[in-house]
Amino acid sequence: MRKLEVLSPAGDMDRLITAVRYGADAVYLAGTSFGMRAAAGNFTPDELREAMAYARLNGVRVYVTCNTVPNESEIGSVPEFLEFLEDISADGVIVTDIGVMSLCRRYAPHVDMHVSTQAGVMNSETAKAFYDLGAKRAVLAREMSLADIAKLRSEIPGDMEIEAFCHGAMCVSFSGRCLLSNYLTGRDANRGECAQPCRWKYYLVEEMRPGEYMQITEDNGTFIFNSRDMCMIDHVREMYDAGISSIKIEGRTKSSYYVASVTSAYRHAADAAQNGTELDRIWRDEVYKVSHREYSTGFYYGYPGQYTKDSEYYSDYDVAAVVDSCDEDGSAVLHQRNRFFPGDELELLMPGMDPLAFTAGEIRDAEGVPVDAARHADMELHMTLPVQVPEGSFLRKKRSPEQPESEQ
Repeated sequence: MRKLEVLSPAGDMDRLITAVRYGADAVYLAGTSFGMRAAAGNFTPDELREAMAYARLNGVRVYVTCNTVPNESEIGSVPEFLEFLEDISADGVIVTDIGVMSLCRRYAPHVDMHVSTQAGVMNSETAKAFYDLGAKRAVLAREMSLADIAKLRSEIPGDMEIEAFCHGAMCVSFSGRCLLSNYLTGRDANRGECAQPCRWKYYLVEEMRPGEYMQITEDNGTFIFNSRDMCMIDHVREMYDAGISSIKIEGRTKSSYYVASVTSAYRHAADAAQNGTELDRIWRDEVYKVSHREYSTGFYYGYPGQYTKDSEYYSDYDVAAVVDSCDEDGSAVLHQRNRFFPGDELELLMPGMDPLAFTAGEIRDAEGVPVDAARHADMELHMTLPVQVPEGSFLRKKRSPEQPESEQ
C-alpha cells in the first residue's frame, strides 16, 4: 500500500519535537540563511545536527529549506551551506533557484532535491524538466486543481514524488512570488521577510481630498488582498487518489500547539485515506480548535474566493497549560499558558490519543499550596489529570463567544 507522508513545519527544536510526538512522518525546517521564513526560530548549525539526530532516532525525515532566490552577493555562500547539509545527511533540500539546483548536484549529491512551491510547478513538462535537473520531488504550486495533479502524476516518471499543501495560510500572489512587502516596507518576501501587506486594511484617497480616507466596503470589503486559509481535512482521500506523495502543513511561524493539533488531525486523515476508512469526526473538528482565518479548499476544486471582511484569526479554544511530566496516577506538572480555574471544563490534546474532556480539580503551585488560579504567565502548576498523559500534552479551554483570542 502506497504511503502518504504527513509533512509538518518545524520553526525551532520545540516545534520539531512536537511534530514528531504528534505523528509527522517528516518535518521541514530552515537554517539561519536561505529559508523563506526569517521570522521563525530556525536552526543554527549545531541545532541542525541536534534536529537530525532526534528525527533519525524517531524515524522521521528532515527536509531543509534553501528556497530563497539568492542575489549575486549571496550565491557564493550557498556551496558551504549545501556541503553542511551533505555532512549531516539531511534527507532533502528544498530549492527554488535553478542555479542553486546546479550547486546541489555538486555540493550535496546525496541529499534529495525538492523543488519548492516558489518555483511554480503547474504542469508535467515543468516537473519533468526539474526531474532532468536532478529533482526527486516537486512541491506543486498551490494554484493547481486535483484533476490537473492527477493528470500530472500520470505523465511524470514513476520515481518522482509530488508534494502538495493540505493546510495553512495561502499567499495572494502566484506561488508566493510577491513584491508588495519589498516595495512597501523594504522587507523582501522572496528572502523570507514578508510583512504580509496583503492582510492590511486599505483605504482610498481621492486626489483633490488629501487626508480623507474612504473605506473600500461597498462590494468587496476593505481587505482587498486577503486570502483564506487552506483546509483539506475532508479531502485527504482525494489527495491520496490523485497520486500525491506528501501532504504538507504550512506554519513554521505557528505555535507548538498549532503543530500538535493540525499534525494530529492530518495523521489520522492520512491513515484513514490509506486504509479506505472514514475519518472520525473529532479529527475534522480538531482543525477548528487552532487559530485560523476563514477556511477554503484552495484551488483544488476551483477558485477559492476571498474573505474581505477582515484578516483576523479565529479559534474556539485557548491553550491553558502544557504538561511537563505526569505519573501513572495522573499527578502532573504543568506550565500555564492562559488563565484557568478549578472547576473549569478543559480538554486534553495528547500524542497518539483522542482528545479527552474533564473538569479541572485542585490547582497547586510549585510548593504544593492550593491556588485559585495561576498568578503569572508560564507559572509552574501541579494538578491531577484523569489519565496518565505524555510529556508535551496540552490542556485547552473553550472560549466564550465574546472572549478575545489569546496568544497560543
